[in-house]
This record gives sequence, structure tokens and C-alpha cells, in this order.
Amino acid sequence: MKFSEYDKITFDNFRGLNFFKKSLYGNTRFAYIVTSIDTDIDKDSVSIDALFHPSRSFVYNKKTYSKDLLSHEKYHFKITELFVRKAKERISKLKTKNKSNIDYILNSIEKEESKYQQEYDYNTFHSYVHSEQKRYEREIDSLLTLLNHFKKSKITLHEKK
Repeated sequence: MKFSEYDKITFDNFRGLNFFKKSLYGNTRFAYIVTSIDTDIDKDSVSIDALFHPSRSFVYNKKTYSKDLLSHEKYHFKITELFVRKAKERISKLKTKNKSNIDYILNSIEKEESKYQQEYDYNTFHSYVHSEQKRYEREIDSLLTLLNHFKKSKITLHEKK
């Protein structure tokens, strides 16, 4: 699913195989979401999308669905979208928009996104530190708004010849 379908995501979309763990830090109410950054570099354009993978995402103990837990997992997807937009911004500012420069930005962005995702889980303790969860939500939403100009998937490349 692309980020444009964000509002449609519920725990019913988490259809991955059973997680090998039956608890997370002693709690049986947990989930995991799998997101990725998809890129397509063409001669005249670059398309970059944040994707959510329902078949690889999982919620343990479906009887304990929690709005807060779902929100935490969905914010992982927002983080992926945030870094997609950052990549588009950086690519748009390149003086020389060639594949090598674009690949360098994409590799850097994926590392930055991974680090941020880990910090998010660590600092929020997977959503259980409510004040940190709310702080991250405000920060992520604010940054996404600042990068609204980079919402569209495709960036047109204007190479100087």
C-alpha cells in the first residue's frame, strides 16, 4: 500500500505470519509493521514512494487491539514517508542529477530512516512512553507538513546538456 492510503490502514491489514515471539518485554499486546522505500530511476524522472507491506506486518493477540498501538505502528509508516520526502527534496536540489548522485542520496536516506525508526521505538518504548510518543507524533507531522511540496511520487529531472 502506498502512503496515499494511510488513512485506510487498520489492524485488519496486518496479515503477516505469526511472529516467533509471543511477548515483547513481557507484554502480549504488540505488533510490527514493515515499510520500505521504493524507487524507480528513469532517464527523465525519479519516482520514490513509501510502501506498507500488509503481508509482512503482524499484530499479536488480535483480541487486544489498541488505538494507541495502531497509531504507534502507523507512525512508523509516516517516518518512512518523511524520509521519502527528504530524499525528493535533496534530489531536487542537486546541481548534477545523475544516477550516481541520486543513488548516493537514496542510500544515505535509507540509513537515516533506519536510525530514526530505531530511535523512535527506543525513545517511545514501542508506544508505552506516552509523552515521548506524542512528542514524536508532533515532530513527524510537522516535518511532513514542511515537506508537503514533495508529496507527489515523481520528480522530473532537468539535465543540462
